[in-house]
Parts: sequence; C-alpha cells; structure tokens
Amino acid sequence: MVSIGVYFFKMPNNFSTGGVTGIAIVISKFIPGVSTGTLVFLFNMILLAVGFLVLSRKFGFATVYSSTLMSVVIWVLERLYPMEAPFTNEPLLELIFAVGLPALGSAILFNIGASTGGTDIVAMVLRKYTSIDIGRALLMADFLVAFSACFVFGIHTGLFSILGLLMKSMLVDTVIEGINQCKYMHIVCSDPEPICTFIANQLHRGATILEATGAYTHQHKFVILTVMSRGQAVFLRRYVRSIEPHAFIMTTSTSEIIGKGFRTEN
Repeated sequence: MVSIGVYFFKMPNNFSTGGVTGIAIVISKFIPGVSTGTLVFLFNMILLAVGFLVLSRKFGFATVYSSTLMSVVIWVLERLYPMEAPFTNEPLLELIFAVGLPALGSAILFNIGASTGGTDIVAMVLRKYTSIDIGRALLMADFLVAFSACFVFGIHTGLFSILGLLMKSMLVDTVIEGINQCKYMHIVCSDPEPICTFIANQLHRGATILEATGAYTHQHKFVILTVMSRGQAVFLRRYVRSIEPHAFIMTTSTSEIIGKGFRTEN
C-alpha cells in the first residue's frame, strides 16, 4: 500500500508530504541522474542505523525488512511502469490516494511496533522519550520537508504537500485507534452470575464484579466491568437484555487496553 501510493500518486505529482520519500522527491529535482527509488533506499539505510542505536533490535529487523521491501518495490515499479505524468488532472483526487494508501500501511506497521523507515523512525524515537503522540511526532519531523516543496515545485504543489501532511498525521492516529478499538462495558444488574458465565464461557473474556447501591432506590446492585471486541459487545448486550431487561448497560469505545488477552507492553 505504501509503495503503490508513493509511486503512482505521490511521485508523479511531486507531493512532498514529508518522510524519506518526500525528501527524495525534492532532492531528485536537483540530481536528475539518480532515481527517487535509489534516494529512498540510501536515506532509509542512514536512518535505520539510528533506529538500531536508539530502539530495540526487534524494531530494527522489522523495519529493515519493511523499508528495504518498499524501496525495492518502488525501484522495480520505476522500471516496469514508468510514470511520465499523473493518472488524472485532478490533483486533489491524486492527493487523497497519495496520502491514504501510505497512511494506512504506516498505521498497520506502527501498530505492530515496526515502520517503513525514514522519518517514521524519528517519530518513534520522539514517542519513546516524550509524551508526543505519533501524529504530532510525524508532523514535527515532516513539516520542513513539505514546506520545502513550496520553493522547489511552486506554491500550488507546496500547498497540496502541506495539506497532505496534515491529512496523513490525523489519518495515522485514526487508523491505529480503529485497529485497536474495543468496547469497555459497565453493566448494572441484580444477578451477575449468568452474565459473567456467558462472558467467560461464550465470549472467552474476563470480568470484574463490584457491589453497589442505587442512589435513588437504595437497592443492592452489582456492577460488571468487562472489555471485549465490538462484535462480542453486541452479543453480550443482546444476552443481558434477554435475561435481565432492566439491567443498565453503559458502553464506551477505547483503544488503549493493556493486559492479558489484549495488548502487552514491556
């Protein structure tokens, strides 16, 4: 996804939306004899060395594979399907694909602790040592690259590049949250046993039972706390309504669940 978005939509339009590919697009303007794919590979190797020094070995190997594969695919596409001009004369349409495909691919890799290399490595280093989220880290690392397009390719392309960078920074975080999204449920009920049995035996999830007292009725109640996928939450809601119609169910979307059965963090 990253390679297709970069080669077929980003490079022909000179969209320098940050990253190593953006740097390569800008510099290739001044070095006609060197292909953009070659520049992408060289810059990635330099930043991968930084990744090995600062980040874990697992990150390094995963990113070496991803960034090398991306560089090779771009290099091969340059020779198999040379792009002399953009597919269409609609730059906004091209920008959507130039940003959307790489952002989806980058978000999937970030979610498993890897990267396509380049300034993504800078972003992950910032995330490790600061509280800045990935979207802002990418924005900080890539803004100067996008801004330089205004001077190299003209204000029209430069403004599209800056717009694409803003879209990318928001889309990466949105995709990551969507991938990890779970449902956090509070169920206020009179009898927690059948509900907890259903959660454990049918949904294979855990739950916590709290005792509570109604503020208005002063009746003794139980509160079940549980976290599960969106599909499982639908089944649980239906089951609770079938056995205890007056149960009070509160559901919240969350993307940061760390613990057994979900994400683990060292």
